[in-house]
Amino acid sequence: MGAPAGAERTGLRPHVALLAVQLFFGTWPIVGKVVLRSLPTTGLVAFRVLGASLAFLALSRSAKSLALSRRSDYLRLALYSLLGVVLNQFLFVKGLSLSTVINANLLGTMIPVFTLVGSVALGRERFSVPVAAGLLVAACGALYLVNPLGADISQSTTAGNLLLLSSGFLYGMYIVLSQDIIRRYGALTVITWVFLMASVVVVPFGGYQLRDVPLASLGLPVWLAILYIIIVPTVGVYYLNAWALGRVAPSVVAVYIYLQPLIALALAPVLLGEHASTRTWVAAALIFAGVGIVTIARRGRVIEEVSERPDALGR
Repeated sequence: MGAPAGAERTGLRPHVALLAVQLFFGTWPIVGKVVLRSLPTTGLVAFRVLGASLAFLALSRSAKSLALSRRSDYLRLALYSLLGVVLNQFLFVKGLSLSTVINANLLGTMIPVFTLVGSVALGRERFSVPVAAGLLVAACGALYLVNPLGADISQSTTAGNLLLLSSGFLYGMYIVLSQDIIRRYGALTVITWVFLMASVVVVPFGGYQLRDVPLASLGLPVWLAILYIIIVPTVGVYYLNAWALGRVAPSVVAVYIYLQPLIALALAPVLLGEHASTRTWVAAALIFAGVGIVTIARRGRVIEEVSERPDALGR
């Protein structure tokens, strides 16, 4: 999965892959919203994690051994599994059930900001005025969308939005903390272990919540939607993202994240009857501006790091 010399000039294929990644991520909350009409949130997470675990296990076994060279790495992967899958998915799906697809995608654009905050806190990135300005603008957009002071939490999407923000924060920390072990073992090996360990927690808990759900009567459309969530926004996204990140700089990948809300804004009104309000558009402008400032501010250093470590992989 490492990037060869001149990886920045590998043609359009990495960009096509990244376009597909954002399309898949943009449609996942929409399909998930449909499935949540028939399944509890924990049940959907259990199906997604178990299905992805089996798929990644099959892929990794055909590629190389899953053995790790250090025993301590198993404990580290257990922590990353908790942050990046277990808590991340439970909070995201529960937040999605209490919020809207548009909000989920908009708040998802905060992940690069959370990642940068974690990198600065750990001394892996230099803090600068442009970065601070970008963080402030994006944070204002997120707070304006959540509106914790003006909304009635019991009758609005505020609780769901806060859960979605928490999910994004945990995923950002997962990216920061897992970078070293991904470089040492490769993305596929790490992702396989992360999902397998998550299954140990998620599947029993989700299965318990599914005990009263008449699974046999869900219908073919719901099962096809579950299968889509497992194969496309989970397995397909992780594989294509890892493949593309071996050929272009991570800063290029960050640019494509901005397509996710646009996809949701285009599809959610058609499929779910959701519509963007004035508050949504203002928050979107602030979030896009803030994340854009942060991305531009760190672009030079990211490209320099990639040139020194061409095999580095991210999300």
